[in-house]
Amino acid sequence: MTQPELTKNQSLVFDVLSASNAPLSAYGILDLLRDKGFRAPLQVYRALDKLVEFGLVHRLESINAFVACAHPLSDCCTHGTVAFAICNRCGQAEEFHDHAIDHRLADWAKAKRFTAEKTTIELRGICAACAA
Repeated sequence: MTQPELTKNQSLVFDVLSASNAPLSAYGILDLLRDKGFRAPLQVYRALDKLVEFGLVHRLESINAFVACAHPLSDCCTHGTVAFAICNRCGQAEEFHDHAIDHRLADWAKAKRFTAEKTTIELRGICAACAA
């Protein structure tokens, strides 16, 4: 899988997310990119929509924020299952992948004749660093 060609705005948003050590909201991204010519949230949302479509960025539903994909060019992501462990204290979000979970969910969907279009698993809790 090769990375799609990105527009200037998409590249800027992706770079900000890639450099961040925590998820960012669209408004947080806008604040970081004001000196690069971003003036309106719509500019950020358009870029984010495409980056999510390309599989380069994930939206964390429970905190309404975005993160760069930990392995954007990996074939294991093409099925659409994404999992995160999100720390309630420091805000870190660690992306992980578990084939056993994927297979169990696929088996359930097949048995129920349900066509899954997107699967996002979010574990909320306290990371090891914050618990220490």
